[in-house]
Amino acid sequence: MPSLKALKNRIGSVKNTRKITKAMQMVAAAKLRRAQEAAEASRPYAERMTAVMAGLAASVGTSDSAPRLLAGTGSDQTHLLVVMTSERGLCGGFNTTIVRLARAHAQKLLAAGKTVKILTVGKKGREQLKRDLEAHFVGHVDLSEVKKLGYANAQDIAQQIFARFDGGEFDVATIFYNRFQSVISQIPTAQQIIPAQIETGAAQASSLYEYEPSEEAILADLLPRSVATQIFTALLENGASEQGARMSAMDNATRNAGDMINKLTIQYNRSRQAAITTELIEIIAGAEAL
Repeated sequence: MPSLKALKNRIGSVKNTRKITKAMQMVAAAKLRRAQEAAEASRPYAERMTAVMAGLAASVGTSDSAPRLLAGTGSDQTHLLVVMTSERGLCGGFNTTIVRLARAHAQKLLAAGKTVKILTVGKKGREQLKRDLEAHFVGHVDLSEVKKLGYANAQDIAQQIFARFDGGEFDVATIFYNRFQSVISQIPTAQQIIPAQIETGAAQASSLYEYEPSEEAILADLLPRSVATQIFTALLENGASEQGARMSAMDNATRNAGDMINKLTIQYNRSRQAAITTELIEIIAGAEAL
């Protein structure tokens, strides 16, 4: 049985841990509100951009004049997986769910004889994928020094992807991230960004408009912006999901610390009472012996 001093030290240590987890929970709650507002504000723009792009793409189709970002390379042999996770831990299963989805997708492609290349955004996902997919790493984007995510960060990532695509390094690009739904629910999402996917039924909507210049010229200009917008939306969704997951994880840690303190306090009191009782018995026995 641990000594009274050891129990007292452990109770003090757990109390300090509870203070830290409670503080982290409050910080995450404050950041969550701003991150959630940013993610929700970006959704209408991203959805409308996707609808416009789908309408233009449906009218152009996959003709020879279609931009490469839409038509693709004509092959799907090499896949680039852009795995977007956090730079910091202590956020529950936030990173694990993204990595699990990306790993399953990569293993499915490898089993089909495809070539897989992985670009990581955020070191936590990179650390987990390194265990079995390190040989497929081709790059990493470090956002640890970024205090506030902006569209410029998404553009930098998009430019790296475009450079690799123009260099013939891959045929299909897919991003992996968590879509924010609530504090306790984030949805792991895989979204293909190159070649652009066309929504069904967009062709009828596009027939209501005439474009000047041509659809091909507009697409050539808008497709890179659309890809950057999708990446920026994914970053914002990830930011809100990370703070929600961290808030939930720290709340659970605070509750668990409280339960542990109660159990240790009961154990401490029982041990202290047993020690006092033993001393009293020894005193009484000594007095009777006299």
